Order: sequence, then C-alpha cells, then structure tokens
Amino acid sequence: MMDASEEIAVQKSYFDCRGIPVSYPDTKAIEGLERAIEMSLSFRGDAIAEIDTVLAEHPDFIMGWLFKAGWLTQSMETRIYGLMVEALDQAEKRLSTANDREIGHYEAVKAWVNGDFYGAVQKWEAVLFKYPMDLLAMELVHYTDVLLGDIAGQRDVVARASTLWDESVPGYEFVLGFYAFGLEENRDFSHAEELARQALAIRPDHPYAVHAVAHVMEMRGRQLGGVRFMNDRASQWGTSNFANHLWWHTALYHLDIEQYDRVYEIFDTHLDSRQKDGNKYEELDAAALLWRINLVGQGSGDRWKHLADKWEPAAQDTLYAFNDVHAMMTFVSDNRAEAQDKLLSANERYLEKASDANVAMSREIGMPFCLAMRDFKNEDYGACVDRLLPVRYMTHRLGGSFAQRDIIGWTLLEAALRAGRFDLALALANERTALKPTSAQNWRAVARAFKGLGDASNADRATAKAQSLIHV
Repeated sequence: MMDASEEIAVQKSYFDCRGIPVSYPDTKAIEGLERAIEMSLSFRGDAIAEIDTVLAEHPDFIMGWLFKAGWLTQSMETRIYGLMVEALDQAEKRLSTANDREIGHYEAVKAWVNGDFYGAVQKWEAVLFKYPMDLLAMELVHYTDVLLGDIAGQRDVVARASTLWDESVPGYEFVLGFYAFGLEENRDFSHAEELARQALAIRPDHPYAVHAVAHVMEMRGRQLGGVRFMNDRASQWGTSNFANHLWWHTALYHLDIEQYDRVYEIFDTHLDSRQKDGNKYEELDAAALLWRINLVGQGSGDRWKHLADKWEPAAQDTLYAFNDVHAMMTFVSDNRAEAQDKLLSANERYLEKASDANVAMSREIGMPFCLAMRDFKNEDYGACVDRLLPVRYMTHRLGGSFAQRDIIGWTLLEAALRAGRFDLALALANERTALKPTSAQNWRAVARAFKGLGDASNADRATAKAQSLIHV
C-alpha cells in the first residue's frame, strides 16, 4: 500500500505544468513533452528530435505521439506527410489508455490527415473548451487559422481563454504572442503592439512576439521604426528557427522606402536558400521578396534559378495553394514552361476529384493567381488584371497574413499600370496610399497613374511625395 507522499507523486505525474491531465504516468516523459512544446513555441531547437528522444524511452506515451503528429501538420509539405501519418498510427494503437483530452487531439489530427483542416480546428477547439490551458491545442489552432486565413479565429482562440491566463501560468508569454498577432490581423494595432511588447518583457527572445510587432509596423507604415526595432533585437531573434521570416519583414521596410541595396543584402545574406535544407517556409519568403523586387523594376540576377530548382520537385504537390502560388512565382520568373504546365495540370486534375479543405483555396485564389502570374510574365497585363480584379477581396482564403497576401494587390496594381488602365491604376494606388501614406512605392504608383492619364501636375506632386519619403 502506498504512503501519502507516494500517492501525491503519482497524482502529480498525471498532469503537465499547467494542470492538464496526461494519461501516461511518468514525470520524465511529461517533462520531455513540455520541452518539445516549448521548442515549437519559441522556434528554437528541434522539437521533433526532442520528442523522438522521449518516445524512444517511452514508446507508449500517447501524448508524445500526438504532439509529433500535431506539430508536423504545420509543415504543409508532402515529404512530411508520411511521418505525420506514422505518428498518428502509433497514437491510434494506444487509444485504449487515452483520456478525453488526448482523444480530442487524436481526432483533430485524424481530420487533418483526411484533408478536413477546418474539422481539425473544431476538434482542437473542443479540447480547448474543456481544457483552456492546453497550450499545444491553442498553438495548433492559432497556426492552422493562419494557414487557412481565418482572421477572426487567430484572435478568438486566445480571447476565449484570455481571463484565465496570467504570468503565474507557464507559457503565458506565448499566449500573449498569439493574441497580439490575432489582434494585428484584425487591425487592432495598438492593442496588438501592447501585448506583443508585454510578451517581450517576459521573454525578450520570443520570435513570434517580435513578429507581431513587425506586422504592426508594416501595416502602419512605420518603416524606420520597424528597421530600428528589428535591428535592435536581431541578435536575439536572429538565432531562432523563425529568423528567415523576420529578415523578410525587415527587407519589406527597406523596399517600401527604396533602400534597394539593403534589400539585396538581406536576401543574399539571410534568404538565399542555396545552402539550406529545403524548408518551404524559407523558400516562400525568398520567392515573395524576389517577386516584389521585380515588381518595382529592380533586377534579380540569377537568384530565381536556384529557387526554381528548389520548388520544381514540389510542382505537383497540390497540398496547399499558398505553396503552389510561390512555386509558380519561381517557374514563371525563371521561364520554366514545363514546370508551369505540370503545376497547372496537377491542380486542374486535383480540383476535379478532390474534396479536401484546400480545394476552395486553390479554386478561388490559388489557380487565378498562378494564371495571372503567367500572364504578367508573358506581358499580357490586361489578362492579369482581369483575373485578379474579381478576387481582390477574397485573397484571405489563400491563407497567410495581410502582409504576405499583399503581393496579389501589388501585382494587380502593377499590371494595371503596364496595361495602360490608368483610371483603375489610380484608384488602386490611392487605396494603397490611404492605408500606408508613408510608402514611397505607393506614391510612385500614384505618380505613374497620373502621368498615364496626362495629369503632369498631380504626377509631379506624387513624385515629390515619394522622394520625401526616401531615406538614404
């Protein structure tokens, strides 16, 4: 018979550090899971390697398998799919010992594997209703909502538990980071920045909180402040697994105020993926920045070639429309007609037969943007405009953030200018200057539209405004 101290130890082993029940009664295993979760939240270390080490010693730890499967959902890469399914299968073999929280995680990943991304979110949300301190479930819902472009969901997954968290609960800084980004995407910029900076006060090397501030400054056109903020903290976030994306944000500030030398320097030093392992998130950022560089009339040298080489093996994945459009960027920019045809044909076949959550993303935004980019590269700018204009207010369905999806609106504007549709171009450029009047690029577009309309006086005014915003 156990004495009182032994009974307390057993009881404690069934809960994580936030009081969430865990069916596997081993403290070391639960602590190992917590280390892996923190690695995923802080973008440091290798969370999968960490949980693999735990599972090697504790193969019946179902929550370890569910963490692995759940975290792998966020990769959105075909090469990861087998590992995710294998981890889920291992969890399924141990369902008889699982508690209700673990069964909820299992059902969520099962829905994901079946292509029902929205159903997966609902399953994770059901876990959170009962266990609002389940930081893993909150993380997976928030990140999935970002992937799906569910703007309200990114915010509200945290809002539903906001009165329950404070600094006494481990991981509070990560909850603040999620909430800050969700608020920013819903244009509550002041509150977003406040919470992100609060998260940074708790954990100064928190990349996702840096990310939320970076988005606020991007959306509000605070380019110089953004450059200073990012540079002041680069020694901390620059060593994280999220550094590539944060350098992309830094480059956007420089691009907006025409500091092209600095944009190229950031690309070549931090975004060039020739020496990297093929992580799609890194290649997304590189392609997105190069396309923007070309939109403003700057050259790209041979940079497209190696990016297209990286994307070509994934040309027929049809796993995630957001990936497909970035692959298409590289194919059209490097004049790879065969790769373009493969991507488009694979998507056409996919749209005919599939019924998963990515179908709508591909049909409504992915394919139109892919075709529009091909039109743009072929200098059929009118066709590009005609494809993008009807979907310009639907782009959130592609996933990602406002800052990322802005590439579609920017492409539409540039195509309108090059097509000679100056009345439309002026309207689109005016929209952009209203949202971000500190952007030299936006005022350049206004000037070009006025010039095309024969209004030299207003064109000169807009050019002068653009010049006043350039900081050498």
